[in-house]
Amino acid sequence: MSDSRVAANLLAVAPLIAPSLLACDFAELREEIRRVEAGGARILHLDIMDGHFVPNLSIGIPVVEAVRRSTDLPLDVHLMISEPGRYIRRFREAGADLLTIHVEAAGDPRPLLEEIRSLGAGAGISLNPPTPVDSLEGCLDLCDLVLVMSVMPGFGGQEFDPAAPDKLRRLRELVGPDVLLSVDGGVNRDTAGICVEAGADMLVTGSALFSENDYGRFIKEVTALAKSRKVIRV
Repeated sequence: MSDSRVAANLLAVAPLIAPSLLACDFAELREEIRRVEAGGARILHLDIMDGHFVPNLSIGIPVVEAVRRSTDLPLDVHLMISEPGRYIRRFREAGADLLTIHVEAAGDPRPLLEEIRSLGAGAGISLNPPTPVDSLEGCLDLCDLVLVMSVMPGFGGQEFDPAAPDKLRRLRELVGPDVLLSVDGGVNRDTAGICVEAGADMLVTGSALFSENDYGRFIKEVTALAKSRKVIRV
């Protein structure tokens, strides 16, 4: 899949788990991808950090290209970088199906979201824990995906922000049922159900998944838990 319909296709099978590859064993990247695919993953999440917008460095365009060569799953590329507009086209060309920018880094996010859509990718916006939902109201009509950060971005293994479910509920009211609502940070067996009940469609999980011996069992168990808490929306 390589156009903005990917978000709609994912909504049709929500709730779903999005393995965050930043937490995998990069020495075995292709095998790690194969294991989560075999375990039932329907999408992969890639965190791009520049050491400026967030206090950490992660992966860049060559790794996204390598992941694209290793899988046919849609790639959800999360740009935690300053000046995201400089790199949108390059990450799209590298294989991103969904591209998410941060409202805190975007200035006016509308032109960037329009550019993402013009390149045939799904357009996403994200906000950090201290950022109010109101900051997104001027651009939600251009979003295929909205990502709530339930930790401060930069490092894995942080504790879940208890204010995140309220943000998810508010955003669900604002965007309606046709926008993919995602949550990232501290998502595990204890918090997944809370997030889905609050309106999340996609659960980005890194440390909790990749610390398991059996990825498939984790994906199946958390997906079943999420489905049991899903609220039917009309």
